[in-house]
Amino acid sequence: MRLLVITPHLCPDTAPTGVVVSRIVEELGAAGHDVHVVTSLPWYRDHRVEDGWRGRLVRRGSEGSASVVRLQPFAGRKERLVGRALGFAAFSGAAALAAIAARGPFDAVMVLSPPLPLGTAGWVAARRHRCPLVLNVQDVFPDVAIEVGAITSPRLIRLFRSLERFCYRRSDAVTVLSDDLAANVTAKLGGSSNDPLVRVIPNFVDTATIRPLDRDTPYRGEFGLGERTVVMYAGNLGHSQPLGIIVEAARRHGDRDDIAYVINGGGVAAAELRRAAEDLPNLTVVGYQPADRVPEVLASADVHVVALRRGLSASSVPSKMYSILAAGRPLIASVDEGSEVARVVGEAGAGVAVPPEDADAFVAAVERLAGDAGERTSMGASGRAWAQRWASPRSVADSHVRLVEELRLR
Repeated sequence: MRLLVITPHLCPDTAPTGVVVSRIVEELGAAGHDVHVVTSLPWYRDHRVEDGWRGRLVRRGSEGSASVVRLQPFAGRKERLVGRALGFAAFSGAAALAAIAARGPFDAVMVLSPPLPLGTAGWVAARRHRCPLVLNVQDVFPDVAIEVGAITSPRLIRLFRSLERFCYRRSDAVTVLSDDLAANVTAKLGGSSNDPLVRVIPNFVDTATIRPLDRDTPYRGEFGLGERTVVMYAGNLGHSQPLGIIVEAARRHGDRDDIAYVINGGGVAAAELRRAAEDLPNLTVVGYQPADRVPEVLASADVHVVALRRGLSASSVPSKMYSILAAGRPLIASVDEGSEVARVVGEAGAGVAVPPEDADAFVAAVERLAGDAGERTSMGASGRAWAQRWASPRSVADSHVRLVEELRLR
């Protein structure tokens, strides 16, 4: 099978979607499939093209078993939504041209979203190569941006809603990460006989790379965490994550020398969080770490945090949850009741779910887990066992292959 993949990120870019699609491409190649990828030059960490990749607008070559075309990402500043949207549109246009020029034939085009405009590039490419289009939705946009107030203009909302419907209806299949997201997409399609297939294909857990490690890591020494119970949020510091609950918990626990809070990542809220940490000696804000340190970073915490703003569970599933479970660490999930994350935490027995943006409930959960090492160990082991039963990289790749085979028979 020959597949054309269009994605905003690919390793060594550090975006979570880049890690996911890189492993899927690797597994597809290992299974004997021919994969051609159109993506960006690495830029996610600092919103600029990384050292060693600058100087050329386009790079072509083989990466693993795939042929890859890398393009200028046109990255805008993180805090300027309009500039970022224009950058995504420019990248999508460039990706469409590169995908049209790709040497076919292809059995399918697979596109990752967001960014939403990339769906139009996939549609153009699928028409050019006369093959099915599979739209892989990692987060439902613009729902997330609207819910957090990043988009408030009625005109922009109508524009993005129209683009969203266009991308869904021009696809032959839409894949999502959870039943919540599937219900969201299905509700927007209207129930026509011409609607695309909507399938749940969750992100995988790489339990070979992410596994339980000793908590006494170099990371702990580097950031002066010592033997304290470390409560960590690791990931994007953006509009969707209400990390003020961690700042508030650190403030309330200012008189406790046995608990340390760590926020590890980058994003539009990073500067604000660093300013808050200046007055809180028990709160450390750390920038993104290299990809090869991820297992060490996860192992350094005694308790991890997954947080989503109220109302976002129908449009977003934090993939970091699966890595935390694979690392054998318990988690506190500050999420909507009944959401995919809350369901998994309860089913796996791997942590505590609390209402979103509820500082009192969050602090109570921290105190419960900080005070019971035995419960932390038990929850971590339960989460690891659940992760080992969850989707593997190979099974996720195989699910995409079966979907393409089904589309070819329609």
